[in-house]
Amino acid sequence: MPATSSSFSLKIVLAVLIFMQAALSIRAGVPKQPFFDYSEKGSNSPTSLLLSRLNLNAPGLEKVKANTQNPERAAQELLTYYRKRSTVKHPIDRQQKARARGTLASEKDIQVANDALKHIFVGQPAYPSHFCGDDINWATNPYPDKEWIWQLNRMTFWDAMGKTYRQTGDESYAEAWADQIVDWTRKNPRDAEHAYAWRSIEAGIRGHRWTGQFQYFIDSPAFTPEVLVAFLNSCYDHSTFLMTRYSKGSNWALMEAEGMAFIAMTFPEFQDAEKWSSEAIARLNKEITNQVYDDGHQRELAFGYHMGCIGWFMRTYELAHLNGRQNAFPESYIQRIEKMCEVPMKLAFPDGSTPQFGDSWSGKPGQYFGQLKEWAKLFNRPDFLYVATEGKEGTRPDATAFAFRESGLYAMRSSWDKDAVSMVLKCGPDGGGHCQPDNGTFELYAGGRHLMPDGGSYIYSGNPEGRAWFRQTKVHQTLTLNGENSAYAPKLRLWKPGKDLDVLVIENQSYPDLLHRRAVLFVDKRYFVIVDEAIGTATGDIDLHFQLAPGKAVFDQKKYTVHSDFDEGWNVLVQTMPQPGLALQEEEGQVSFVYTQKEPRPAFGYRLQKETKEEGVRYVTVVAPYPGNRPRIEVRLVGQSSIGTSRLEIEVKLDGSSKRISYEY
Repeated sequence: MPATSSSFSLKIVLAVLIFMQAALSIRAGVPKQPFFDYSEKGSNSPTSLLLSRLNLNAPGLEKVKANTQNPERAAQELLTYYRKRSTVKHPIDRQQKARARGTLASEKDIQVANDALKHIFVGQPAYPSHFCGDDINWATNPYPDKEWIWQLNRMTFWDAMGKTYRQTGDESYAEAWADQIVDWTRKNPRDAEHAYAWRSIEAGIRGHRWTGQFQYFIDSPAFTPEVLVAFLNSCYDHSTFLMTRYSKGSNWALMEAEGMAFIAMTFPEFQDAEKWSSEAIARLNKEITNQVYDDGHQRELAFGYHMGCIGWFMRTYELAHLNGRQNAFPESYIQRIEKMCEVPMKLAFPDGSTPQFGDSWSGKPGQYFGQLKEWAKLFNRPDFLYVATEGKEGTRPDATAFAFRESGLYAMRSSWDKDAVSMVLKCGPDGGGHCQPDNGTFELYAGGRHLMPDGGSYIYSGNPEGRAWFRQTKVHQTLTLNGENSAYAPKLRLWKPGKDLDVLVIENQSYPDLLHRRAVLFVDKRYFVIVDEAIGTATGDIDLHFQLAPGKAVFDQKKYTVHSDFDEGWNVLVQTMPQPGLALQEEEGQVSFVYTQKEPRPAFGYRLQKETKEEGVRYVTVVAPYPGNRPRIEVRLVGQSSIGTSRLEIEVKLDGSSKRISYEY
């Protein structure tokens, strides 16, 4: 009996091991049986369809053309052609793969790639990766946010698999990718049922990325004729679809054009390739003037999207240049890209993080330094290099104050040192869905700290109430009437930077009957005096809102002051000049530095009642960042300047030292 029991137990163990091995093999990306028979004859077979889409008279395709009646042989000859082809260049160079061994993939890439072997995929990266089934369900959406499923179908994890494969040479990554891409093309025809995978933005992103994955995997044994047929047929479907979609005026248009251009120029063997590339380049040439102001900023006025647009404009130009087609772009195209590249030099904070206006996030220190180094070489800009190396190389920029007049973005900083005081203010036109109604708002950074950051945007999809909260005018550092959202109606009155005083005067017709005029004076490169005026016939609560970084804050109702209270490093003092009827009140404050994440922070407002149509309202506020002891500040108006006047003089006493400042326009 014991022997029989042991034998039975051994069989059970073996069976379990076999089952587990089979399951692991499936999840590790071992190719399944073919999803279609690429050797099948007939006009409707996948290979015949592909051959009908190719220009078989193109040089190098003679053997493919000779075997059109033998689909299996034709597909094999086509694969051989692509493995030998050297006439088409791509930013990912197949011939450099030996140099990539051990250097290309980051630790994060390797982790993402290893997860993808097990069908654990990244969607929207703010959420955890998710197992999408042994038999992959590309419609998986484990979170109440459509961004996850949309970004799942951008397949960033395939890029990670490609880099990891090139670095390690481990065929399991190529086998898994080949299996997954054939699976995706089979399960995701372009129809209403699969709309989640076929937004034009996803199609454009795939069109660009897939051409790079082709470079990574084409030489692998796992890249079979079946994979090639499925891959190229889907690329064709992507380009024909993108020809029908043109989201003029938005960043979507750039991704649509980029995807089409990369497919067309990477695979000129398609009969329609020239039509696709000509259309894509025409769109980019048009959009760079439609979308980018003369000052260099992209029209959506959100920093992250501006940086993305540089890449979308630049990559297609670089691909064209590699393949001798750069003359399809006028000289003005690359000149405007250079203007765009000035934005992260002029508007970023001293540590390289950036303003959170609109749908943007501050990001990590130095996040764009690598790009600035590349652009320094490309455009021969030693000032880019200086910023990118934090002053170790290059030439220091010759200014510390910058105005982007068309886009309505302004920057003032004390120096190019790490601890510099830096303010970036926004008063621009309506930038669309990624912009917020917050004209007049600003961010303050000093001593390596975001002392008064913009609230950010928190989330896109899945929480409309949460998104709407962050888009309110009253949660930004600007003025409101009765707490209502303001309009976009900006105007620059004065921009006058100087050695000891930078002056900016902007205004916004925030409401039909109320104009908000804001003057910002950067005094001695140390502190700011801000004059806010509400001008017009509207009546009601005129509130001036401010928000600090997360942490403690100290309120003094008698002196109308609020200051942050960090134990170490820099703090900020906000103090408004006393006047009859003035009230200081705490408000709800939130800030989001990461998608889907938010945290409370101190927020407050000053309130005055505008009771008659004839009167106006004026606030005079000092915003003073400081290390160490809190400064003692007094501010008063000199003379009897009426509200709305074009000239104002102010006396400021800082720690007992008096100074008069003024502006006129």
